[in-house]
Amino acid sequence: MADRPYSVSEITQVIKGVLEQALPPVWVTGEISQYTHHTSGHRYFTLKDEAAQIKCVMFRGHGRLSFAPEAGMQVFAYGTVSVYERNGQHQLYVSQMSPAGAGAAAAALGQLRERLAAEGLFDEARKRPLPGFPACVGAVTSPTGAAIRDIATVIGRRAPWVRVVLAPARVQGEGAALEVVRAVEALNAWGGADVLIVGRGGGAAEDLSAFNDERVVRAIFGSRLPVVSAVGHEIDVTLSDLAADRRAATPSAAAELAVPDRGDLARRVADLLGRSREAVERMLEVDEQLVTGATASYGLRRFVDSLDQHAQRIDDIESDLRDHLVDGLKDRMRAYRDLTGLLGTLSPLGTLTRGYSICQRLPDGRVVRDSAEVEVGGRVRVRFAKGEAICAVEEKTPLS
Repeated sequence: MADRPYSVSEITQVIKGVLEQALPPVWVTGEISQYTHHTSGHRYFTLKDEAAQIKCVMFRGHGRLSFAPEAGMQVFAYGTVSVYERNGQHQLYVSQMSPAGAGAAAAALGQLRERLAAEGLFDEARKRPLPGFPACVGAVTSPTGAAIRDIATVIGRRAPWVRVVLAPARVQGEGAALEVVRAVEALNAWGGADVLIVGRGGGAAEDLSAFNDERVVRAIFGSRLPVVSAVGHEIDVTLSDLAADRRAATPSAAAELAVPDRGDLARRVADLLGRSREAVERMLEVDEQLVTGATASYGLRRFVDSLDQHAQRIDDIESDLRDHLVDGLKDRMRAYRDLTGLLGTLSPLGTLTRGYSICQRLPDGRVVRDSAEVEVGGRVRVRFAKGEAICAVEEKTPLS
């Protein structure tokens, strides 16, 4: 027994401390009752089951939910149990809450979709066209998944001069949504990319929750750069798909949308050159016909010689124009071939074919530029022109 009696405040503090130390943050499931969403932004409610109930409070700072809670709804609530000293009552301080059960989750997703649509986040009128000739594509996806490899492969084949910059993020599991948001914001803040690909390489429908998260949807909507969503599902359309400027079923398809194909570009250039040649030839033929007609209609023979001289001059001009046009077309085609060769030489994949390799530190996938960035005993991924290898670091030697 204590040497002196506790005051009410003191004993309440003791109970509060014991309770908080003994019980870590927990998930609690129950039915909502007596729900109030105060004008301050705080939420007050009770969770109950058939045998007991507990008072709950969710403060405004944790108040962004993907669904609208209401009395009678079964939910999962995550938080800490403590004592509200003013009335001495224990209660659950909730920081996260989600509907319980597949039906409730689907209903919550439907509520979120309707709310975001009402705000205009999915309006087709605000969607932006993708750049025709991007110099850099930013990718938001897992650094170890198939998605980034597919994106790099397709872009390397279609437009090897385009740079691919990865902003790594987990695409499923706890914290994935926040990592995707931060990656999108980082690429926008960097400013070096022209278009973003945000997504993952397939997976079950239940693995797509990060791309239905309101924070991710708002980050895509608020992106300064056009966004291609590539979640990897043909049937399941996520809210991120609806907010993005374009949607692709796979990361490979997203890469095809993001960059032009060099073969198509070559064919377009050749077609434009051919059409230009035909247009000039038609103009020359029309001019020749006009001159011939004017000559035939003249009744005074004294002008015939003069007209013949003009006709000869026209023939000379036509010949000169043809020569200049052909020379110009040859110069353009030669410049195009030189540029294509230069782009191939400067391509990162081209560098690999000349015997170089790319070394990435594991597990974070960061490109290694200095031996100080790896540790003896650590592991690295070495990428060659064909294939890759996982290696252990046995020794490192710094350059003097």
